[in-house]
Amino acid sequence: MVQGLPGTTSCNRPFDVIHKVIKAEGFRGLYRGFGLTAVTQSPASALWWGAYGSAQHIIWRSLGYTDDAAKKPSHMEMVTFQAAAGMMAGACASVITTPIDTVKTRLQVMDNYGVGRPSVLKTAKALLKEDGWRGFYRGFGPRFLNMSLYGTTMIVTYELIKSMLVIKRAN
Repeated sequence: MVQGLPGTTSCNRPFDVIHKVIKAEGFRGLYRGFGLTAVTQSPASALWWGAYGSAQHIIWRSLGYTDDAAKKPSHMEMVTFQAAAGMMAGACASVITTPIDTVKTRLQVMDNYGVGRPSVLKTAKALLKEDGWRGFYRGFGPRFLNMSLYGTTMIVTYELIKSMLVIKRAN
């Protein structure tokens, strides 16, 4: 990911990376950032689902669809609006969680800042010093695309399977 950047170790293949990480940091080095990943993904998922529900509600209401209305959306409208709500949810979740993800990624891939084992605080301070507050949103575009496309694909598949099960139960 950071191959070729100044101050990084050059590696030739995946097993070379594993060997060099274990040699430099021990087996524990392979899991650098794992805890922060778990701390990032749980709120990101919760934010995504909450934003998805809200976005879907806003979209349906703005188009005149209500629970008690006789007007029912077509299958294509359902998929389109669910995909749009998934994209909106990805945008919302990525705006909120990108800073901690940026710190986590730096913690995982960059060499130590200063003396001693890298930490979240050291990494965040170095990022702030180097790039200011804007630096915490490095990688926002790819994170937004990841969360939006993954979430949209997942939710459309989920909603499709759910609707198929409802139809199957009705028969």
